[in-house]
Amino acid sequence: MPKTWIIPDIHGCANTLQTLVEQQIRPGKKDRLIFLGDYIDRGPDSKGVIDFIMRLQETGYSITALKGNHEESCINAWKADREKKSFPGGMRSKTFLQKQWEHFGGGKTLESFGTNRAGEIPEKYIRWMEQRELFVETDQFIAVHAGLNFDVENPFDDTRSMLWIREFRMVPEKIGGRTLIHGHVPVNLEHIDRFIRNKSKVIDLDNGIYMTRKAGYGNLVTLETESMEYRVQTVVDEVNYDKPF
Repeated sequence: MPKTWIIPDIHGCANTLQTLVEQQIRPGKKDRLIFLGDYIDRGPDSKGVIDFIMRLQETGYSITALKGNHEESCINAWKADREKKSFPGGMRSKTFLQKQWEHFGGGKTLESFGTNRAGEIPEKYIRWMEQRELFVETDQFIAVHAGLNFDVENPFDDTRSMLWIREFRMVPEKIGGRTLIHGHVPVNLEHIDRFIRNKSKVIDLDNGIYMTRKAGYGNLVTLETESMEYRVQTVVDEVNYDKPF
């Protein structure tokens, strides 16, 4: 029977992702991999993460890759830098959006592309990020990067919250009683285990892959949605990023 695996925030840890997929998940072409976004920033090889997922897509694997807030920030920085280039003789200082993005780990993404300017990231990577969906739904669950705003009548109308919300009060009835699976906010591995074992209606899978100096963090977790089995891959990339978010 085909399996569905959900993988949260990867943050530039390409070797860790590849190890998880190839040594632990070992998907077949009929299996489905759902990525929750935040492929880039903080880790050493954001380009490598996207290249790996692109290769999976190109070789016939069933991939659903959602957009995260870090992709959104990268896209905005890229566009701002490209617009600046269009003005003859315009200043080439970094835009405010690039500085803001770099503050949250975008500098590591630029390094992986061999540049220090957002506008020099090859367009195909930006277009790939732009084309990512915001959520995916099945009969059993809703998967989204950050979460949903249940304070509005229809949570699916608030697309910004899907990328950025950090706290929300779950109202299962507004999503048909289904389970909400998300990333975005790093939580301790013990909490993830408790969410899954207790069959919580909200499951946060983000274990802060880049938080290697904090006990209970620094892993990439994946959840198989039919069996509710989860697997943990300790980070194998060199990550030196100490900011909490």
